[in-house]
This record gives sequence, C-alpha cells and structure tokens, in this order.
Amino acid sequence: MAAPAEAKPDFLLPNHEGPWTLEDVLQLPEDNSQRIELVDGMLYVSPLGSYRHQLLVGKMFAALDSACPSEFAATVELNVELTTGRLLIPDFTVIEPCDADITFPVSNVLLAGEVLSKSTRLKDLVVKRQVYAEAGVSYYLIIDPVKDVPEATLLELGDEGEYIEIARSEDGVLTLKRPFPVTIKF
Repeated sequence: MAAPAEAKPDFLLPNHEGPWTLEDVLQLPEDNSQRIELVDGMLYVSPLGSYRHQLLVGKMFAALDSACPSEFAATVELNVELTTGRLLIPDFTVIEPCDADITFPVSNVLLAGEVLSKSTRLKDLVVKRQVYAEAGVSYYLIIDPVKDVPEATLLELGDEGEYIEIARSEDGVLTLKRPFPVTIKF
C-alpha cells in the first residue's frame, strides 16, 4: 500500500538570511490564510483564528464601531507599523483616521485589541502587550474565549509606560467608560 501524499502548503516563506525587515515582509506575496507579523527582525506567523475567534472579533468591531466618537473609527486586522520597524496586526483597533497605505502608523492607534487563541496566547499576553506599551498605544483590550463566557480585560497605559487594568467583564458583559462609553455583551 502506498503512503498517502503529503499535503503541501499554498504558501511557503522564501529562504532568508539574517533578520527580517519591514521592507522584506511587505514584499511577501499576499496570503489570506495566515498572519505574518514582525518584531525585532523575527517573524511571527500564525493561522487565522477559529470560527469562535472570528465571531468575537466581529462582535468587538461592531460594538466599538457603533459607539465610536466621530473622530475615531473601528477596524479589523490592520497592518500597524511601529516606529521601530515592527509590524503587528491586531484583531481589532480603534484609530484616528489618517491617509495611510498598506501600513498604518501606530501613532494613530488609540486602542489595539486581541482575541487570544492557542497559537497566539503567549505572544498576545506578553510580547504584544510590551510592544504596544513601548509604542504608546493608550489602550489594550484582551478577550479570552477559553471559558463558555469569554472574559475581557481593558488595560490603559500608565504614566510609567506599563499597562494597568481598568475594566474587566462580569457575567459576559464588558462596560467601558474609557476611551469612550460602550457596553459589550458576549
């Protein structure tokens, strides 16, 4: 009996020597099956989120978008360029709109949000939290879908440059006063 043929991925990263740059990443072919982010010359490649993950991203976008003051906009999966040559793709954001191309300046990001998953949990809770804080993103919203009712935590950038928890969901409801009033039900 013949061995089953191995499935080949549709997208393979090209051979590359040394640290990756933002220019290198932006020259990669578009791939809608995964995310490719860049932190300190290293690529973070992760699959797109599960069905539940995508539902939570959509719910967060819809709630934030409907409550956003007119000077802001809510988005999903925006290529956020940090001044250090880093590139992150938050699950959802609240931004101050500006003229941007394929990448969006972190200076115009008010809130970055992530829905945790098995493949991104550590990166979202440690690396992205630190990188967003270093970049001066005022708010970081984390959704943890592990339990039957997702848990959400809003962090605000403090005077010392570290995030401080200012809101946590209770019984499937997240009520925010900052950066603007909104209630989100899971």
